[in-house]
Amino acid sequence: MKMTGARGLGSAVLIAIAGICGTGAAQVAQSADARITRVQDSSSEVTRGPVTNLPVPRYVSLKGSEGNARRGPSLSHRIDWVFRHAGMPLRVTAEFGHWRRVEDKDGAGGWVHYALLSGVRTALVTEDMLELRSRPEADGNVVALAEAGAIVRLGECKPDWCRISGGGQRGWVPKSTIWGVDPGEIRE
Repeated sequence: MKMTGARGLGSAVLIAIAGICGTGAAQVAQSADARITRVQDSSSEVTRGPVTNLPVPRYVSLKGSEGNARRGPSLSHRIDWVFRHAGMPLRVTAEFGHWRRVEDKDGAGGWVHYALLSGVRTALVTEDMLELRSRPEADGNVVALAEAGAIVRLGECKPDWCRISGGGQRGWVPKSTIWGVDPGEIRE
């Protein structure tokens, strides 16, 4: 369903992996700036949000089936996008009070109230007919296929591979074929 002024979504299902794909790209004007604090980590500099002290940027997911993304961090700001799928991966780029500035894979988004977001990690499949493998190796057995746009649950991630699950299936995919995890990120 495509909507004016909202983030339209269509469905994508293949074999045992189900998800939702986004359509179009958009530019979002940001009228409010959020403060960020830099914290020196032992190995590299990490940017932390001033409200949660969590890393910024970081990935989260949409908690409910709908979330309004506003031009600024308050209810008085205009709604630029409506995200319409529970579990959609989003990237937090700033914090201000109870608001988080988020963006999707295409960079579209805005300010969303923190209550609409979840810390559950999901990912968006970016390669069509992506092969899920039984182990994190290119020669592992193919256990399922996923269509581009499928939203899956993110599990363990090694330097080059991540384990994903959805539709009752799970398997390993190259990290470069999904959106919702940073290239250097390791998850156990």
